[in-house]
Amino acid sequence: MRRVCRCYFIRLFLPLLLLLCGSSWAQAQQGLPGAVLDALRQYRLPPESLSVFVQDINAQQPLLAANADIPRNPASTIKTLTTFVGLALLGPDYTWKTEAYALGQRRGDSLQGDLLIKGYGDPFLAVDDVWKFSRALRDRGLRQIQGDLLIDDSYFAPLNIDPGAFDNKPYQPYNASPSALLVNFQSIEFLFRPDGNQVAVSANPAPTTLRIVNNLKLSRGKCRSQRIAMTVDTPVNGLSTVTFKGNYPVSCGESSMYRAVVPARAMAAGTFLNLWQDQGGTLSGAIRATAVPADARPLYTQPSRPLAELIRGMNKYSNNVMTRQLFLTLGAERFGPPATLAKSRNTITEWLAEQGLQMPELVLDNGAGLSRQTRISARSMGRLLIFASHSEYGPEFLASLPLAGIDGTMRRRFRKEDLLGQARFKTGTLNGVRAIAGYLRSRSDRTFAVVMLHNQTGVQNGTGSRVQDALLRWLYEQ
Repeated sequence: MRRVCRCYFIRLFLPLLLLLCGSSWAQAQQGLPGAVLDALRQYRLPPESLSVFVQDINAQQPLLAANADIPRNPASTIKTLTTFVGLALLGPDYTWKTEAYALGQRRGDSLQGDLLIKGYGDPFLAVDDVWKFSRALRDRGLRQIQGDLLIDDSYFAPLNIDPGAFDNKPYQPYNASPSALLVNFQSIEFLFRPDGNQVAVSANPAPTTLRIVNNLKLSRGKCRSQRIAMTVDTPVNGLSTVTFKGNYPVSCGESSMYRAVVPARAMAAGTFLNLWQDQGGTLSGAIRATAVPADARPLYTQPSRPLAELIRGMNKYSNNVMTRQLFLTLGAERFGPPATLAKSRNTITEWLAEQGLQMPELVLDNGAGLSRQTRISARSMGRLLIFASHSEYGPEFLASLPLAGIDGTMRRRFRKEDLLGQARFKTGTLNGVRAIAGYLRSRSDRTFAVVMLHNQTGVQNGTGSRVQDALLRWLYEQ
C-alpha cells in the first residue's frame, strides 16, 4: 500500500515539478526575460519595438525569439553580413591592388609622357601607403614627369551619391563615398594651435588640390567657448577651398577635426602629388581622369593589407566607407567591373541562397548600415551568426568583432563586470535605432549567438544600450 501511494504522489506532482523546473526556459522561449521587460518599462519603451534572437551555437532551437521575424533597420550591425560574405567569397588572404603606369618614353629619370594611377578599391590606402607608393616609383628611377598625372577610378561605376543626403552633414568622414581610388578614407585632419598672436592651421594629408583660408582669431576665455566655422566652396579647376573663421581661445591649446572636404579623385591625385614633390619628384602637366590603355603594362603594383586584417577596422571601429569598398568589390569580383550596388546586392543574396540562408525580408542598401532603407530580421541575422561560427573562417570573423570592455565600440561596456572579455558584438546606432549582433560566452561556458534590433524614437540616446545590457547580463547566467 505504501508503494502504491508513493507512485500515486509521483504521478500527481511530476507535471508540477516539470513545470517549475522548466519555467525559466518557457519564459525565455515565449517572451522577453523579466530583467529586459523591467528595463523597457523603466524607459517607457514598448516591447514590440524590440526584436531579440538568442541561440546556443550548438543547439537546434533558439533559447529566445521575441519579434524575431519582423524586418527592422539594423544600422551598422549589417556589417556582419558584408564582412562575413567577404571572407567566404574572397578569402581572408584577399588583397586589393593599386597600379602605376608610365605612358611614354623613359629617358634617364624623366618620363616623356603621363603617369597613370589606377585603383581597384583598396579600403585602406592611408597616407603612409601613398608615401610608400610614391617612394617605390622614385626607387625605380623616376623623378620627372613631363606630362600629366592621370587617375583611373573606373573599377567602380560612378555612384552619384549626395554625401549630405543622410543627415545633412556632407563633410563628416562617416559620410564619405566609396571610390576605386580612395585615399585616407577621403579624410583630412585639420590641426589648430595657438602660434604667437594668431591661430595656425595645418592639414594632414595636405593634398595639392586643397586651399586653406584661415580667418580664425585668437581669443581669451575658456576652451568651451571655441567656435570654429567651416565653409567649403565648390571646387574650381580641381581645387577645393576651405575657409575657417571664428574665435579660438588660447586655453584650447592644440585641437583637431577630421573632415572629408576634397572629392575622392582630387584627394587621391593631390595627396600623391604632395608626397611626390616632397620626395623630389616633379610634374609639368595637370591632373585629369582617363582609363588605362588596353596594351599598357604596370610599372609598379602595390598590394593592400589582407582582408582578414581590414575587416577588423570595419567591425571593431565601424568604418563605413571601408565596408562600402568591400561591398562594391564583391559585385565586381562576381559579375565583373565596373562595380555597382546592384551587382553587390545580387552577389550577397545569391550567396545566401547557395548556403540555404534565404532571407526574403532582406533589404540591402550600401552594405554598411548608414541607411534608412536597410532591413533584416533578428532571426535571419542570428542564423548567419551561427553559420559563421561553424565556418572555416569563423575565427577570423569573430576576431574582427569588438570585445566587451576591451576594444572597439564595446570598449566602455562591462569593464568592471564578469562579462569583461566574454562578449564580441558589432554595435549599430542611428537616430531611432540601437542594435547589437554577435556572440556571448556564458558563465557555464556556452556560446550564444545574440541579435537585438531596437527601432524606436530616442532609443539611440543610451536607453537602448541599457536594455541590451539587461539581456546580456541575464544571458550570461544561463
